[in-house]
Amino acid sequence: MEHLTIPQGYSSPLTIRETEVAIKEIKDHFERSLAKSLHLTRVSAPFFVRPESGMNDNLNGTERPVSFGIREQDDAPAEIVHSLAKWKRYALKNYDFHSGEGLYTDMSAIRRDEDTDNIHSLYVDQWDWEKIISKEERNMETLEYTVRKVYSALKETEEYISRRYNYIEPWLPDEIFFITSQELEDMFPNLTPKEREHRVAKAKGAVFISQIGKTLTSGEKHDGRAPDYDDWELNGDIIVYYPVLDIGLELTSMGIRVDEDALRRQLKAAGCEDRAELMFQKALLNGELPYTVGGGIGQSRICMYYLRKAHIGEVQSSIWPEDIVNCALENGIHLL
Repeated sequence: MEHLTIPQGYSSPLTIRETEVAIKEIKDHFERSLAKSLHLTRVSAPFFVRPESGMNDNLNGTERPVSFGIREQDDAPAEIVHSLAKWKRYALKNYDFHSGEGLYTDMSAIRRDEDTDNIHSLYVDQWDWEKIISKEERNMETLEYTVRKVYSALKETEEYISRRYNYIEPWLPDEIFFITSQELEDMFPNLTPKEREHRVAKAKGAVFISQIGKTLTSGEKHDGRAPDYDDWELNGDIIVYYPVLDIGLELTSMGIRVDEDALRRQLKAAGCEDRAELMFQKALLNGELPYTVGGGIGQSRICMYYLRKAHIGEVQSSIWPEDIVNCALENGIHLL
């Protein structure tokens, strides 16, 4: 049971049916709060893209996308998205959005190479959002301002759901703490990145760890990040302390996106300069796409957090190893 953590004495106050009702309440409320906070318009989005478009998220560069051939197009290949990090910049241009305006959408993905556990699933559902900014706004001040806007929607939703369900007490602090990945490594040089996240999240309640993807002075990275959407100097993750599992729980990854210079620099650092010839990357290098800030917010993650669930499978339907399902059920964890 190495992929299953069972909290001592755990039991969910909600039945499966009550949980489904609560999930809908959380998603509806948070979606409205986020859209209002960031001035976003809801749009439709693709579930799959062409490989040659360069618009799929390569994550850490090792994960295999789920692909299939399209029969009516001579079995031309398509890939199910890992995320919509790149597609959104095209949409902002094609849908005629302007500076200060943004979009959000439901994103569903299949990550076949994921190591599943209490917080990781083969199925990923999140709100992907993106907003146009000016080149002059590509700075840390803009990033921190945007982080606080997202955090305010998270905190306001927790307060709302705690009023709806008496067993939920608000955990999020009034303010989110900011720290760079290098500062965190300097504080805890002998800990792993995940251990550092746990340490700072438990101390602060909620933290934004910035500059994810770049190489630290130790020669290691805090975490992997694809080189062609986030600017590694201007990105990060919101992580909260989750007492149910005693972990630092990542709720959202976000950042100011690469401009032409950052894209060239990061493609070179990642050893994949050949990607500059793909459609998305070429358009960006040619100055055809807007400058943006954006991110993805885990829908099941926030539902798990707000409802104080022990396993992400309690708030989403996916596939788990049979021994995990049986052990979870024996310990009061009902996987959907």
